[in-house]
Amino acid sequence: MTILVAYDGSADARAAIEFAAKHLTAEPTVIVTVWEPLLVQLKKFPLAVSSIDTSTEDEAHAQAEHHAKEGAELAIASGLTDVTYRAVADHDSIWKTIVDVADEIDASLIVTGSRGLAGVRSVLLGSVSNHVLHHAHRPTLIVPPAKKA
Repeated sequence: MTILVAYDGSADARAAIEFAAKHLTAEPTVIVTVWEPLLVQLKKFPLAVSSIDTSTEDEAHAQAEHHAKEGAELAIASGLTDVTYRAVADHDSIWKTIVDVADEIDASLIVTGSRGLAGVRSVLLGSVSNHVLHHAHRPTLIVPPAKKA
């Protein structure tokens, strides 16, 4: 069984890794961070072309690599043992890239955090975890945000 964990550096993604380590048996685990290349951003937001700095492309990729490595380190610190990581460029949508990587590695389970958006905010912003859940043809575990104390 291979576990794919989507990780973007957020507190919710950290919670997903910690939950997986606590509740799942140690299996090969792949931490994936999906980053959006400049050309994808231009396609999605053509009116923002003048405000996008092309020199940040390498920086965005480096940041994605950093997040993926950070997620792998967190997974190991949380008790998972056979952990690898990848930063993958998004050429369509983040949720689709996560599903595609899961298919590529034949993941037995996809684990992702949820930003906990509800109502109008979730409709306006969309939900990566919701799309992964509805488009992945494999079990998917969505870890909700931690309760506020």
